Amino acid sequence: MHIEILIIDPFQEESIHLLRTHLDFCLAATPTEHVYALDIEKFNSPEITVFGARIAGDLVAIGALRKLDDAHAELKSMHTLVKARGQGIGRALVSHIEATAKELGILRLSLETGTSEAFKPARELYKSLGYADCEAFGDYKLSEDNICMTKSLT
Repeated sequence: MHIEILIIDPFQEESIHLLRTHLDFCLAATPTEHVYALDIEKFNSPEITVFGARIAGDLVAIGALRKLDDAHAELKSMHTLVKARGQGIGRALVSHIEATAKELGILRLSLETGTSEAFKPARELYKSLGYADCEAFGDYKLSEDNICMTKSLT
């Protein structure tokens, strides 16, 4: 299986479908007041670069890099379609985004994710890649429904 990872336009139909799938997943698994997934319109920002993972031409996963400052960025909107899970696509996508962040001079990559059972595979993936729990960053507020994680890229 060959995974192709490229920067994609978040406003193309297939990208919008995956981003909406991600938002719907977050809204179903977390109380609305603690959902930090971005609405599609928010991807129209120069600080955000969206990546897509394709298998045999099909877009099966999405993730974004949001630059917070010159040394700190956020891993955002990670989602792999159910049909493509368990194949290492999420791991490959995170690794690709980390490499891109390093090329941009980013020293730390952070993320926010849910604490419910639905988010357990994501938390386990991030921990296996060296991310550790941390205090809230940016505009996030920690609650019983979410955690923040971070990783040094140096």
